[in-house]
Amino acid sequence: MSSTILHAIEARPARRAEAGETSDVEDKNPFLVGLGERVRALRSRRGMTRRAVALAADVSERHLANLEYGIGNVSMLVLLQVAGALQCSLAELIGDVTTRSPEWLLLRELLEHRDEATLKRVRLVVGELLGMGGANEGKGVRSPRVALVGLRGAGKSTLGQRLADDLGFPFVELSREIEKFAGCSVNEIQSLYGQNAYRRYERRALEEAIQIYPEAVIATPGGLVSDAATFNLLLAHCTTVWLQADPEDHMKRVAAQGDLRPMAASKEAMEDLKGILAGRAAFYSKAEIRLDTSAQPLEPTFQALREMVRKALQMPV
Repeated sequence: MSSTILHAIEARPARRAEAGETSDVEDKNPFLVGLGERVRALRSRRGMTRRAVALAADVSERHLANLEYGIGNVSMLVLLQVAGALQCSLAELIGDVTTRSPEWLLLRELLEHRDEATLKRVRLVVGELLGMGGANEGKGVRSPRVALVGLRGAGKSTLGQRLADDLGFPFVELSREIEKFAGCSVNEIQSLYGQNAYRRYERRALEEAIQIYPEAVIATPGGLVSDAATFNLLLAHCTTVWLQADPEDHMKRVAAQGDLRPMAASKEAMEDLKGILAGRAAFYSKAEIRLDTSAQPLEPTFQALREMVRKALQMPV
């Protein structure tokens, strides 16, 4: 059998999965289906296209598509490569990060089936216990460091600068601080050194901003929530605001800036954008304040943001 014919036969499952064919869904192994769902969710959270993950993991895009749709078996070595590309542990990829010690197992048992509100209270108490600081929410106290989170194009830079001017606070654009640490642009950091190095610079830039500025408005990179340690630091030391926008507005605003990153390499940019939003929404929603920047023009949107933040900080409106 020729290699061309063999490749076409091997590619059929991926094409069927891409086309949404589900006639054989009952025959899929539940573990492989769940594994594929976690891979897709982690990929969306990281803001990576399937092609980008396939390249980073050194596997074919067809093989990765089969993995994501629960088709066929995969070797442990491939899973290790994919976990490396997604910057997560193999345990997280296969669905169990709480098996490393008896204490982890006991904690998991205590927390399993608890609702989100209870888990949030536990997280705040644990943060205080471990000396993370913050825990502003349970005390009715807000940090005068205001951090804006959300995807590119939500309005963090535009609204953040205006808010800082209004409050009399310094404005810190974390992406620029990351570039100062690295001595090169964000694009160069990611292309030359990879995502892991970029996340280290991001964490370092946030730590320094928290140390230097007791009061500030901080515009954060959209993917900061992908790193749990960095996001925990932000939640503990800042009053967080999620700037939301419709996917169409995100796309138009980023395109107007002349930058489609991280969607530039995809032919289905809007679908990728929606996937990234879906993957990160649960993390963005941990912010104490949220504002839809698509609901009104710029001026009334800023006035709404100003009022929300001033009330939260107990400042005159």
